[in-house]
Amino acid sequence: MNRRKKIKDIYDKRMKQANLKVNPKKAKPKYISKAERAKLEAESAAISNGEVENTESQTTEATDDNQA
Repeated sequence: MNRRKKIKDIYDKRMKQANLKVNPKKAKPKYISKAERAKLEAESAAISNGEVENTESQTTEATDDNQA
């Protein structure tokens, strides 16, 4: 019985480690680089100020002037 218990303990320990690896308790959020954070912040600021629509209309007007 002693040998069987040791084998079972080893098996249980490995299964526990495998389950922890697959399902971590504290999953860290995905890393976002500093440049990406700045880009997202600028986009959100532009949307809140309504600058996105203005810049798009300005670029289309500029291309229309160049074509004419």
